[in-house]
Amino acid sequence: MRTFADWEEVPIFDNEEAEAVFWSENRPALRLMEAAMAGNAESSESVTVTLRFDPRMLARIKRLARSRYLNYQSMVKQWLSERMEQELRDK
Repeated sequence: MRTFADWEEVPIFDNEEAEAVFWSENRPALRLMEAAMAGNAESSESVTVTLRFDPRMLARIKRLARSRYLNYQSMVKQWLSERMEQELRDK
């Protein structure tokens, strides 16, 4: 079993079978798993970005997030993640 130390080493899979083969032969290093489980800013591999929104759009996003009992930033990250996955599938 091969251990990888960086999430960048995980390829983009063409199908579920290719993904299953990859995960049967590879595993993340313990450091990566601990960082994923910790969830704090020091150990996570997230970065801060700045996006500029029209004030009305941001107000609508916040209102929508509140109606779903979500933090608006988390909701926007979820949207981006879902769209990214869709784009990669449609390729």
